[in-house]
Amino acid sequence: GNEDTQRILEILAKHNIHVTFFATGGWVESYPDDVKAILNAGHDLGNHSENHKNMSQLSNDEKEQEIMKVHDKVKNLTGYEMFLFRPPYGDYDNDVIKTATKCGYYPIQWDVDSLDWKDLSAPEITKRVTGKVQPGSIVLFHNAALHTPEALPGIIETLLQDGYTFVPISEIILPQPYTIDHTGRQ
Repeated sequence: GNEDTQRILEILAKHNIHVTFFATGGWVESYPDDVKAILNAGHDLGNHSENHKNMSQLSNDEKEQEIMKVHDKVKNLTGYEMFLFRPPYGDYDNDVIKTATKCGYYPIQWDVDSLDWKDLSAPEITKRVTGKVQPGSIVLFHNAALHTPEALPGIIETLLQDGYTFVPISEIILPQPYTIDHTGRQ
């Protein structure tokens, strides 16, 4: 969905925060102006697959098509070369990682799910996120969840008061060579 993209961009701009948005191919097609607005506002734009399928269930050729179709759409629309890939549902295996890497992508996984997609209330989302975040956390939100825009200001203010900073994922990943520990952290 796209109900709250502009409002979320305004909240982030108010706090001078840049983050990473992940888009599917259908979202790119449906909301090209918002794709451009995200990039123009200085945010990362990442790949979330063409059709939001469970990537581990696809052949390697299908995985590559899922990644590259949306890549090409964004490149043709904006000239931007995406390089961050978040598998739908957090579903990945070694083949997903290898295929994403082959396509020039860093596979990304979150460690804090806001559960905004379950239509939790803003206070519930805020409590969940602020209680689970730790240094280096990647927090999963959705731009069409019912209470995300309502929860964001409180989350941002609480975490800033706690000494956290907000950066897009491109600023916390390490370029190769790198290793990943058993928790999925580089």
